[in-house]
Amino acid sequence: MRLAKKEVLELLSREEQALHFASLLRALGGRSVKSELKRLIDDLLATGEVVRLRGNRYSLPGADNSGTTHGAISVHRDGYGFVAPEGGGEDIFVPAKAIGGALHGDKVSLRTEKSRFGRGKLEGRVVAVLERANSRIVGRLEENRRGAILVPEDIRIGAFFTIPAKAKGAAVDGQQVVIEVTSWPAGGRPPEGKVIEVLGWPDDPQVEVQTVIRRFDLPHIFAPATLAEAEAIPAQVSKDDLQGRVDLRKLPTVTIDGETAKDFDDAVSVRPEGDGWRLWVSIADVSNYVKPGSSLDQEAYLRGTSVYFPDRCIPMLPERLSNGICSLNPHVDRLTMTAEMLFNRSGVMVESRFYPSVIKSDARLTYTLVKQVIVEGDEKGLGEQRDLAPLLLQMKELALVLMGMRRARGSIDFDLPEPEIIIGLTGQTEAIVKSERNLAHQLIEEFMLAANEAVARFVTEQDLPFIYRIHEAPDPTKLADFRDFILPFGFTLELQGDKVAPSALQQLIAEAEGKPEERMVNYGLLRCMKQARYAAINLGHFGLASDCYTHFTSPIRRYPDLIVHRLLRLALTHAEGGLNKQQQRELDRIGASLAEAAEHASKRERVAMEAERDIVELKKLQFMQERIGQEFDGFIAGVAGFGCFVELTEVFVEGLVHISTLVDDLYRFEEKDHALVGRRGKVLRIGDPVRVRIVAVNPQARRIEFVLVNHAPARHDAPRPQPAGGDEYPRIPVKGKRPKVIGQR
Repeated sequence: MRLAKKEVLELLSREEQALHFASLLRALGGRSVKSELKRLIDDLLATGEVVRLRGNRYSLPGADNSGTTHGAISVHRDGYGFVAPEGGGEDIFVPAKAIGGALHGDKVSLRTEKSRFGRGKLEGRVVAVLERANSRIVGRLEENRRGAILVPEDIRIGAFFTIPAKAKGAAVDGQQVVIEVTSWPAGGRPPEGKVIEVLGWPDDPQVEVQTVIRRFDLPHIFAPATLAEAEAIPAQVSKDDLQGRVDLRKLPTVTIDGETAKDFDDAVSVRPEGDGWRLWVSIADVSNYVKPGSSLDQEAYLRGTSVYFPDRCIPMLPERLSNGICSLNPHVDRLTMTAEMLFNRSGVMVESRFYPSVIKSDARLTYTLVKQVIVEGDEKGLGEQRDLAPLLLQMKELALVLMGMRRARGSIDFDLPEPEIIIGLTGQTEAIVKSERNLAHQLIEEFMLAANEAVARFVTEQDLPFIYRIHEAPDPTKLADFRDFILPFGFTLELQGDKVAPSALQQLIAEAEGKPEERMVNYGLLRCMKQARYAAINLGHFGLASDCYTHFTSPIRRYPDLIVHRLLRLALTHAEGGLNKQQQRELDRIGASLAEAAEHASKRERVAMEAERDIVELKKLQFMQERIGQEFDGFIAGVAGFGCFVELTEVFVEGLVHISTLVDDLYRFEEKDHALVGRRGKVLRIGDPVRVRIVAVNPQARRIEFVLVNHAPARHDAPRPQPAGGDEYPRIPVKGKRPKVIGQR
């Protein structure tokens, strides 16, 4: 008698209780099918279609009787993992020995029980892999007698892949390759794969980039149909394009971006009016060129966002648009959508309106040049454009007022400096410095925040479907733990039950500013925060202390902004007298897919952030690998039971001094004081100046190892040493670079 999988699955689906193997055997034909049933059960367990419960009982995954939870597993480089339940709730810890054959990112079925560590937390064991995250893996090929193995670039994958000799192709020992997985781990057998692409040698800068692109599966080649659509778009604005647009070409308008920026999607202008200011924020009208459902639109949706690497950008739109007709280049006509806002002396918006427009930017200014004018009072850099200096000073005046207003309502500005990788002509890293944050960056940031909030409020008032940028309140448990953590350092955090006001967090950040613990407080708070994301439901933005916020100002590089532009056009028509049938159908179409689009855009943003962070870390490691044996000054940035983390002052890099290398004394970790204390009384604590030597660089583990050369205890009532590149202004995210959580505005 032959059994089919369908029979086993149908039987389990009919039963309210999980079934023992003996019960399955009786129901399906008795002893004559025992061996066949055992084989089928093993196959179903391997594919995740059936889960095994305690007592040798079987059930369908996710069934009421299975007692299992579904979710994607995130594996730590040390082997353990966490599963985020699909239905929401706190992440579930999975010990290394309980991960089974699951790999990082896989969707798994998890059996949970109370954690042995108590506090009501859950611990899980993987009982089935429901869906593999990756069928292609990137890594380094290492040859052996039997063939070769693949060492994954992502150490979290946690498994080496066997590559049979006949499956190596043209790859040779030490090269970066991409493999197609041919079999997954099962019964103690390692996974296998075959080489499908040879990328090259790992120290080649081009191979580094291609490795990251393949690892994160980043779309990076435009389809011929997409490029053809882009080429068909005129390179210049015609007279017909100006129909129905407000002409702002005579309004003094400038773009302000970084030195290397090529796509300019926002331009600004300010004029004093009464006792306040009128602000114009004009954004590239990408929606005029990228039509819903077109090949350009589909490709932009797929990518979700542009991805920024130290030496290049993977754009969301072809360069003909992103650097051409959609880029607000100086001295040429460009189509825009403008948010025009009037602010009173206190920074309160008292009037706003929105409209399609045409502008002609007067100048392409850089943050460095604007800083010279508004901070240093030096107008020489403007050259023949010195007449723009009064405009920039008016912008400074308004920006400072808006900044004060925003902080007064509780908006949070983290002091989280970002590394800037300086790439030479050969593609090699020449320096790693802390990217500058100054008042010029803040000026643009404040204007973009104001425009984003104004657009969100306008469309919301029309009671139309919309896509919001939301940031939910921090996790109460993490906040309570953080409050207890900072108490020994003399800091307090006022909680209101299990909630906290944004203003309380901003006050804490201000209290820590300039102290040795400043970095620890900022990053500790950041870990309490949830990640900003896109949503079709307005849940407010905690970090900005805003009850209504969106992304409107970067449609060249963010797909949600393009959606917002389309919805803003419909909202303007709706406010002026109503939508016709065609417009209503378009609104209904957008509205029906908003939740899905928001979730997709949030995922693509996270992937882009991970890819950007990964290549920056790789560049740091390669840069420091050439400096093994050299000594650097730094300060202790963090302390743990296994050692202390040191941030260098000359190079914006962090590494670990492992406790086993502290041979001058026997140290213990004092958790209450967050310090390593030696038997002879020597203490290593956050903020202490140190000198270290680089002894090892581990690219696979993404880790730099130091040994302590010299240590001088710091006065802990004095400001901590500042890494190179500091300035007197609070740091905020730079436009065009992907900031950290609260900066993901």
